[in-house]
Amino acid sequence: QVQLVESGGGAARPGDSLRLSCAASGRTVVRSTFTMGWFRQAPGKEREFVAAINRAGTTDYVDSVKGRFTISRDNVKDTVYLQINRLRPEDTAVYYCAATILGGRRTWTRADFGSWGQGTQVTVSA
Repeated sequence: QVQLVESGGGAARPGDSLRLSCAASGRTVVRSTFTMGWFRQAPGKEREFVAAINRAGTTDYVDSVKGRFTISRDNVKDTVYLQINRLRPEDTAVYYCAATILGGRRTWTRADFGSWGQGTQVTVSA
């Protein structure tokens, strides 16, 4: 069983930066072959893929966040991060961390990930 706990969300202004963290426990998921991902769900919208990092450290991003979001992992701490720069109001959402045994690179979808955290709220407003 894998447990994922997100932190680092909160209220921010447009242009600010936030760093979200996802601590994994139960299994050494970050040090193993797991791919870790971040999704977000805005009010009234479907949960959408944001970023993923596989065991080789290769990253994938949805086009709308490229250049502003950076996903990284610390295999010693079993933690995955999402650095969000130049926040926009449309980034407002609950951000979820997820883990999957799938590897490689692909067009990641919610169905690819079997373990999820509870989410952390990010609210961007002036």
